[in-house]
Amino acid sequence: MGTKKILTFTHCFYSIQNYYIMKNVIIPVDFSETSLNAVRYGASMLTGKPGTHVILYNMFEKDSDSLTAGPYLESLKAELVQDGVENVECVKELGDNLIDCLGRLAYQKAATLILMGISEKEEWRQLLLGSNSVKMAEQNICPVMIIPPTAKYTGIKNIALTSDFKDVDATTPVLAIKTVLEIFNSNLHIVNVDNQHYVSLTEEYLAERAKMQKMFAEFKPEFYFIGMNDFFDAIEQFAKDRDIDLIVIIPKNHSFVNSVFSSRHTKRLAFNSPVPLLAAHE
Repeated sequence: MGTKKILTFTHCFYSIQNYYIMKNVIIPVDFSETSLNAVRYGASMLTGKPGTHVILYNMFEKDSDSLTAGPYLESLKAELVQDGVENVECVKELGDNLIDCLGRLAYQKAATLILMGISEKEEWRQLLLGSNSVKMAEQNICPVMIIPPTAKYTGIKNIALTSDFKDVDATTPVLAIKTVLEIFNSNLHIVNVDNQHYVSLTEEYLAERAKMQKMFAEFKPEFYFIGMNDFFDAIEQFAKDRDIDLIVIIPKNHSFVNSVFSSRHTKRLAFNSPVPLLAAHE
């Protein structure tokens, strides 16, 4: 199967205008290769984007770790500045729960995005319970982009927005998605996977498609309806065929997020793909 990337996204985008005034992007760092790759991916993605404020964040559990965390963060900051990221801040704090600490910081900073890596070394048992990246995405505090361990930023030219085409007016985070499209000047591909698709779409699907067409009219979206049982197989192949750089999923509730990340397809999508996944809450 093809390769992809994973990113997660929620609705901490207050408006497109506010996003352009200041983009506060938090990148948690534990100095593992996975987190360092996420930092470098973020640096490449944000270089040349005006008004971007990157916050490198480290939570340590022992006071003695503070002595090493500071210099490491400053070294990463210097690397990002040299790469062209205009504003970089280092934050470190003592804590025992990364999700709580990171969530609090996101509120305090009115974060636009949290960018996190996901480790290829995590045990399958831990994946079923939920990694920190997945747990953070579930919080619906602000967008969370999950970066696979081998992902390299080469631009975001094609975005795949997955939708169940149910009550799209109420469940689609339009401003957040439009913001991403405008920042990267991306093409929008809206895709639905349903094993009930046959020769023609039902009236319900046609009506919801018309609403989506109106929502994103300025981006001239292309629509795809795939008749398959397996959502992940379908999306993986679609992303390969269409050169998708970013997959956006709109979770309707936490059980959906859990089903996405606890399925047997997670390792293939999250670990073997160079494409991030963005889970955008309504």
